[in-house]
Amino acid sequence: MAQLLNVHDPRGYPPKVEGKRLAPRLGGLDGKNVYLVDCLFDNSEIFMDEMKDWFSIHLPAVNTKIITPRESWVDDPEMRANIEADGDAAILGVGL
Repeated sequence: MAQLLNVHDPRGYPPKVEGKRLAPRLGGLDGKNVYLVDCLFDNSEIFMDEMKDWFSIHLPAVNTKIITPRESWVDDPEMRANIEADGDAAILGVGL
């Protein structure tokens, strides 16, 4: 007796993606607030501390702040709102 099988395409159906413009580039970082976002990956806290130290030595006029989301891989609207309200730039750290 023949039996029918359902076969699914493992590639799925990708969503239509539309490109967006990048944020305008800052003229410089002196006097700006740069958020260093610790994305909670392995060793990213150490990496962000090192980056903050680098900024304090090489670009002391830049105000850096380390910030972390509530949990990894989950959007944190409150964190994003803080960065948008107070920050001029953000660097995402994903560890080593």
